[in-house]
Amino acid sequence: MSSAPENFKAGFACFVGRPNAGKSTLTNALVGKKIVITSSKPQTTRHAVRGIVHRPDAQLILVDTPGLHKPRTLLGERLNDLVKTTWAEVDVIAVCLPASDKIGPGDRFLAAEAAKVAKTPKVALATKADLVEPDRMVEHLADIQALGESAGIEWASIVPVSATSGYQVDVVADELVKLLPNGFPLYPDGDITDEPEETLVAELIREAALEGVRDELPHSIAVTIDEMGLREDRPEDKPLLDVYANIFLERESQKGIVIGHKGARLREVGAAARRQIEALLGTPVYLDLHVKIAKNWQTDAKNLRKLGF
Repeated sequence: MSSAPENFKAGFACFVGRPNAGKSTLTNALVGKKIVITSSKPQTTRHAVRGIVHRPDAQLILVDTPGLHKPRTLLGERLNDLVKTTWAEVDVIAVCLPASDKIGPGDRFLAAEAAKVAKTPKVALATKADLVEPDRMVEHLADIQALGESAGIEWASIVPVSATSGYQVDVVADELVKLLPNGFPLYPDGDITDEPEETLVAELIREAALEGVRDELPHSIAVTIDEMGLREDRPEDKPLLDVYANIFLERESQKGIVIGHKGARLREVGAAARRQIEALLGTPVYLDLHVKIAKNWQTDAKNLRKLGF
């Protein structure tokens, strides 16, 4: 067997943090294309998404995980289990601690859990650096250092970063790559994710459905793809991708919020999702959306399985 390219590094890094710590936005910024949905609503990410960063000297595979939180439902417990399973298998753990928030009990819980994965190096990322003044950032970096000491973590590095402005995104990549093992590329050149296209499309629809809904509704929204494929009998230079999807809610009373007056809200969701899907896949899309009820699916093991959890 041929030996690995000299000094080439390849491996996995996972972003962990409380819900809404900027993990998904940073994943997209590093990959250079949107592969993970982002939303101002916490707990948007529901599975571990792999984004692939190709460099001449390395292949960095990023695993964006759901926010670790105190679970109130069976879904919440499963998401927390997923986070812990993921970070047991990666080469580097990057803990995201937004500079716009003070270190709180959630961060201390997270650091204590991360410390249990003793042999894996850990990097601390002071995310959302664009939202704070320099003196607040200095204070935040000192708090991150203290958090590591109290949890028994020696940070390999602490990096302020803003995924939205691009500040130090390349520095984050460098710091993570340093900690990867030498090896061969694990994915073909040009691949940016190993998520199936159906999953990415379902997530983009869910992102569009999340925008503008009230606080209690986001967790109740799940999306499944019934059917997806290129329409037959179309000329090669004018393809059309047909997507038939369902938006699942937990209660009948939520339907009106998602559908809107005379279907206006659902049409907005469809138009926004279609634009994102077309941008991701580079193909014109026909999107057919239906709203359905899966009663209390977040706490029902059978419904969770049906919806892919």
